[in-house]
Amino acid sequence: MNATPGSSLIQLHQVVKRFKNAAGIFVALRGVDVDLLTGEFVAIVGKSGSGKSTLLNMITGIDHPTSGEVLVNGTNIYKMSESERALWRGHNLGIVFQFFQLLPMLTLMENTMLPMDYCNAFSPPERPKRAMELLELVGLQDQAHKLPLAVSSGQQQAAAIARALATDPPIIVADEPTGNLDSRSSDEIIELFSRLAQQGKTIILVTHDPSITKRTLRTLIISDGEIINETVAQALPLLNHTQMLNVTHLLEHKEIPPGGTIIQKGDHVDYFYMIDGGQVDIVLEGRKRPEVTLARLGSSDFFGEVELVHGGDSIASVRAAPDCPVKLVALPRKNFIEMLTGSPLTDEAICHIVQARLAQNKAADRRRLWF
Repeated sequence: MNATPGSSLIQLHQVVKRFKNAAGIFVALRGVDVDLLTGEFVAIVGKSGSGKSTLLNMITGIDHPTSGEVLVNGTNIYKMSESERALWRGHNLGIVFQFFQLLPMLTLMENTMLPMDYCNAFSPPERPKRAMELLELVGLQDQAHKLPLAVSSGQQQAAAIARALATDPPIIVADEPTGNLDSRSSDEIIELFSRLAQQGKTIILVTHDPSITKRTLRTLIISDGEIINETVAQALPLLNHTQMLNVTHLLEHKEIPPGGTIIQKGDHVDYFYMIDGGQVDIVLEGRKRPEVTLARLGSSDFFGEVELVHGGDSIASVRAAPDCPVKLVALPRKNFIEMLTGSPLTDEAICHIVQARLAQNKAADRRRLWF
């Protein structure tokens, strides 16, 4: 599977997964839309039961969606037969489990060679050499001929990653890979994943540890079987996941052409705006005084909060940057106020930003009087 770095590699379109049990029907995924790019290091986070592992199973072809499509490099993997999908998985996916899943009677080298044997990847004489190269990559060349129980848990997980790389798959999927490791071993594993992503591998890591997300390129938060809007998660990190999901449901999506006016100074403001793509300029203007650009805001920045919190009409104009369109997600005034009421920490953070922006506006206005 060949894919250009930065191009779309994995696409989920309206994926739904329902399970039937004695209590009735449980919906694990609710119309999930996700687009993952080649070479991304992505963390998927969420509480227990939120749908993380189910989402991973959709990507790996282990389980069938109830409805929707899963495309990998343009191929719908659920239109394959079970045997075709198993072989596809062996060539295109490396899977790393929380509990390592190494065969205890085989050495680390023999465990690493297993996927090559199963998929008939590389010639038999090449396989031991490649296995040793991979074990060297993860720092286990001196442990290659030991059984799994003879090495530490961190070394077992490193060996599991070497095994996942055996057929040179473009995608590495890891389900809670640091859950049973100490902090030092965990750091080493995450650093290894980072290096693999830099080499062009797409890394998808499910974790319950929020500290790991600081080291990934992108974070997807799943709550109650739905993906939270990524811009909301970045712009409003003090909300809990349920609150983020509620905001996601209430968003209005807008696209403004290059240079287009979003808010004119003096306008009544009815939305809290978050930037989903592109840039905007915050401009202070007047009839007889020179125009001043107070700030240029980019992805996950927001505006409109000053007027919604402080009251009154817009204190400045807001325009799309002149070189590209801007995508916005907008939360109506009523819902914005309800959000602040439900999250005192977010309310406090927004109020601090409001005071800082009012002070910035006044300082810029004073400076203009001297010109």
